[in-house]
Amino acid sequence: MNVSENVSNPLPPTTAGAGGKPRSPAWVLGIAAIAIVAYLYLFLHAESQVAVGVLLAVAVVALVIASRFKVTQAVEQAAARRPGMSRLWSIMGTLVLIVLFHESHFVLLMLCAVLLYTTACLGLTVQFGYSGVSNFAGAAFFGIGAYATAVLGAHTPIPSILVIVLSGIAAAVIGSLLIAPVLRTRGHYAALVTIAFGILFKTFLEVNDVLGGPQGLQVPGMTLFGFQFNEGVTLFGIDVSFYASYALLSLALCAGTFAVVKALERSWVGLAMDVVRTDETAAATFGLHIARWKVIAFMLGNFFAGVAGSVYGMVTAFVAPNNFTFADSLLLLSIVILGGLGNVVGLIPAAIIVLVLPEKLQFIQEYRFLFYAALVIAILLFRPEGLLPRKIRLFFPTKDAQ
Repeated sequence: MNVSENVSNPLPPTTAGAGGKPRSPAWVLGIAAIAIVAYLYLFLHAESQVAVGVLLAVAVVALVIASRFKVTQAVEQAAARRPGMSRLWSIMGTLVLIVLFHESHFVLLMLCAVLLYTTACLGLTVQFGYSGVSNFAGAAFFGIGAYATAVLGAHTPIPSILVIVLSGIAAAVIGSLLIAPVLRTRGHYAALVTIAFGILFKTFLEVNDVLGGPQGLQVPGMTLFGFQFNEGVTLFGIDVSFYASYALLSLALCAGTFAVVKALERSWVGLAMDVVRTDETAAATFGLHIARWKVIAFMLGNFFAGVAGSVYGMVTAFVAPNNFTFADSLLLLSIVILGGLGNVVGLIPAAIIVLVLPEKLQFIQEYRFLFYAALVIAILLFRPEGLLPRKIRLFFPTKDAQ
């Protein structure tokens, strides 16, 4: 089975493919990646509100012009035909940003947050976008991973890499407590079950003195082959922020999770989840085990969220109940919806908008959750499919799609 992504209103052909369909040249991806990295460098480097406002206006104008002259379609088409190259450019671009901001603690911390929240949202995409399982407690499973890391790192000699994996497993296992009520309910009733779990999780942390109560816990830093991530590094006489090590770890985790989720989407497992999400009655008629696929999606998504929370706990070096509230779950959900439900590529620009934009626009700092709510409402009203809608899966591949 092959998965093909359709592009409406194609560009005038630059290179003809099978069936006479146009093909965008490979260099389009390189130019797009360089332009995006250059813009992100300027945006992250900008400090004055005037400069940030000007850059935002430039981005809006550039997107309108690119859409008018169908440049965005060319980039989308090139990325669809060369997914490996587009991912390579994305990784290289992120590495360039890490190098450029090697001394900036704040920017590197934001990059870590974007990458780790994207990883957690990949898990939500498996749940919401692939199998149709409602989960409004994403922050709770994110927090389970962080708290598991705090406990295991402080009281056991387990290596940090294994701690990250065990924290993800802990999130998946604890999440299994919700499997029965989630499977027995539908729609908004299932959503209420996960909302209740998220509230109970925060309350449990606040009243549990073993886990630090309202004050929280300190999280030991990452140690890999004797190297302490929480210690700064000096390379060739240049001081490098300790967040750079965590940024590289977050990038590796996000890229690995992205590859797994994309492979899952292309496989027969992803096909089965799509059928379950689309029509459970039809899926059951054709012999698909509805409960099995929902359980797999729910536990796998929680595992990814727990792993991301584990690394996030190490990055911040501290966890507290107020870091994993229902509002934080809505933040994760807003990233998934804004990016395009079921489209993992859209999560990255959505995470940048939701996480970085409020940090750069200081005047909305106190109203950030109002900003998130307004953003979700605007997307649902004017672009319900998200920034990058998920393409239709073709069950009968064409010669050009191969």
